[in-house]
Amino acid sequence: MLSKLSNPKISQMSIKFPFVFFLLSLVIIGCGEDIEFKFNAPQKININENLTLSVKETNGKELDSIHFFLDGKRITAENNESISIAKEVLGVHTLTSSIFYDGISKKLNNRIYFLADQKPSIYTYKLINSFPHDSKAFTQGLEYHNGFMYEGTGQRGESSIRKTDLKTGKVLQIKELDEKYFGEGITIMNSKLFQLTWQSKIGFIYDLETFEKVGSFSYEKSKEGWGFTNDGKELIKSDGTERIWFLDPKTQKEKRFIEAYTNTRKAESLNEIEYIDGKIYANIWQKNTIIIINATNGTIEGVVNLNSLRNKVSKPDPNTSYVLNGIAYDRIGKRLFVTGKNWDKIFEIELVKK
Repeated sequence: MLSKLSNPKISQMSIKFPFVFFLLSLVIIGCGEDIEFKFNAPQKININENLTLSVKETNGKELDSIHFFLDGKRITAENNESISIAKEVLGVHTLTSSIFYDGISKKLNNRIYFLADQKPSIYTYKLINSFPHDSKAFTQGLEYHNGFMYEGTGQRGESSIRKTDLKTGKVLQIKELDEKYFGEGITIMNSKLFQLTWQSKIGFIYDLETFEKVGSFSYEKSKEGWGFTNDGKELIKSDGTERIWFLDPKTQKEKRFIEAYTNTRKAESLNEIEYIDGKIYANIWQKNTIIIINATNGTIEGVVNLNSLRNKVSKPDPNTSYVLNGIAYDRIGKRLFVTGKNWDKIFEIELVKK
């Protein structure tokens, strides 16, 4: 996205950590002797496995007590005791052992990755219908609401929010952003339309009927603004990494996040997103792929290959990115819609598990 055509975004799903087991050791000098503690923990584990942690003093000295913490919260595990992690979210976590010995206290930290317990299912699609779409629209967000399609478009000087007629593709209502902003994902909740911008660290709130701006909000810990959706209770935001953030709809404050992982790796560059029946459907930037993510713990449950769908649209100006980016869902009619940047069609599709 500098124009999201030559965007410096990462363009592939990749693993960012080596999967090896290791021991974290620390030598403490005290009472005239060397004391060496070893914290034993795996660096990766699938969530259907039990986690075992242990600390020992290599010279065989007895420790007074050991407390274990996961992301700063005390866990009930004793030394060498296995505990279930089935209810934890996937992704990177911090393990801490707090050691007490002969008047000495010390904390050792270890990073661990929780992974899914099974491979994602593979999907293809069945084409149900197609509808006209403005090929000049650099689609960044798509939302179906009360019989109309709402869209957020990108590019500086061309970004907008718009309401369109699904059957004809006609733009019924439009509001353009100031040219300094690069528009991103949109979502509709509580009679308001929420819109992200890319690198400006700001989002906008509009009255759904008039498109008049009624507020704005700043990003906090999230990196950038990419995709936007909601589950009826919280706003849900992607930031171009493997993380998906959950925001308070009243304050737009970031409350927590999940990370999207398979049983072996994380998925980066999550872009346009749509919440559907407990799952988050996410485009991968620069790929004609949708992944299906468990909205509770981040498990990637499905991967949808839509490469052949792009061949069904007229090829636009070669200077455009011409890639899948846009997911919308008709919750009443149970219809799934997808489109892409500068595509001349919106497609209604049905997913088919292979």
